[in-house]
Amino acid sequence: MELDDHAEELASDLGVDKEEVKSDLQNLVEYSVPVDEAKQSLRRKYGDGSSGGGGTPSAKNVADVTPEDGSVTVTATVLTAGKRSIRYQGSDHVIVEGQLADETGRIDYTAWEEFGLEPGDTITAGNAGVREWDGEPELNLGESTALSFEDDSLAVPDEIGGEAQLADLETGDRARTIEVAVLECERRTIDGRDGETEILSGVLGDESGRLPFTNWEPAPEIEDGGPVRIENAYVQEFRGVPEVNVSEFSRVTPIDREIDVGSDATTMDVGEAVRTGGIYDVELVGNAIAVRDGSGLIQRCPECYRVIQKGQCRTHGDVDGIDDLRVKAIIDDGTGTVTAILDDELTEDVYGGNLEDALEAAREAMDQEVVADEIRENIVGREYRVRGHLSVDEYGANLDAEAFEENDDDPAARATAFLEEVDA
Repeated sequence: MELDDHAEELASDLGVDKEEVKSDLQNLVEYSVPVDEAKQSLRRKYGDGSSGGGGTPSAKNVADVTPEDGSVTVTATVLTAGKRSIRYQGSDHVIVEGQLADETGRIDYTAWEEFGLEPGDTITAGNAGVREWDGEPELNLGESTALSFEDDSLAVPDEIGGEAQLADLETGDRARTIEVAVLECERRTIDGRDGETEILSGVLGDESGRLPFTNWEPAPEIEDGGPVRIENAYVQEFRGVPEVNVSEFSRVTPIDREIDVGSDATTMDVGEAVRTGGIYDVELVGNAIAVRDGSGLIQRCPECYRVIQKGQCRTHGDVDGIDDLRVKAIIDDGTGTVTAILDDELTEDVYGGNLEDALEAAREAMDQEVVADEIRENIVGREYRVRGHLSVDEYGANLDAEAFEENDDDPAARATAFLEEVDA
């Protein structure tokens, strides 16, 4: 059934205007709400079966809004407001998104109309739609929302404006302002929504840590590599970790202060790191308890560089593979396990030879598994300090290692420190 048919069915059942229902339904579907769930939400909003549209939405404090609310009226202060362009049904649509707050809490919002929202404004939004996003309620401000600006401000405990450090950013954050150093930057051509598109990607850093970024409309201030202030950035998940996104609506300006980027990674227990759901630049310490299949000598597709099996690439079919080295080591510290993935350089370190040495050993043994066996002999049972980028998905926890070094901490000293901590 097409969206138009769903809207007509709903409008007929509820006795309300079809175009209004269709607009609300489009807004919900655009944000990945399943059609059946979106229809149920609209039935709650308009009042199932009533011709009066369900009455006036109840006024609620922000903290009391739940995903089960169809629509509400809230009075709140605009903490952040950032524009972003999305593509829906083949056309571009500019939305404004950010956070609202009152004395009881904060809530994300998306404004589908140009209301002129600015950080610091106090507004009353009547008939604001409520949807669930990542388990939390979010307000949708659209055509059916009656929005007014209040003269009296609220005493909200939250900071207005969206200033943040990289370590504070989380997936889903919008309209954030950061001051960062550009640590790595490259210009790439990708297959974007309008065909081939040039972007900038790399790594940003500040005093709190580092995060990857994508700049969708290359800003010379970023490409020049100097310290910059980025306003109206949003954060999306990429390969399991937060990534800063800089759009055409972001404002990038050079700043005249040096950014002292911390050189130390965040150190965590394996279990604690896995529970974050993904973290960029983390250091873990644990024992290598096994080396997984797919380690040692491998072959990659010359087109996409994915690992291939028996000359077959999942994307490009039958290909002539490129020889490479890799290790997938299972690291365990007693709180959890993670698979540390070592690139060719780190693999050469733990193997004790380069690619040519590995190929020669495989030829002599007539078995490429001898390379993985040698790596197992070298690392299993030893404790390592691993630094890299952790992603967690349905396939488990994987850490793309940037450093993999045998831990040289004194076991007696660590045991003493542990006992002292327990006694305390």
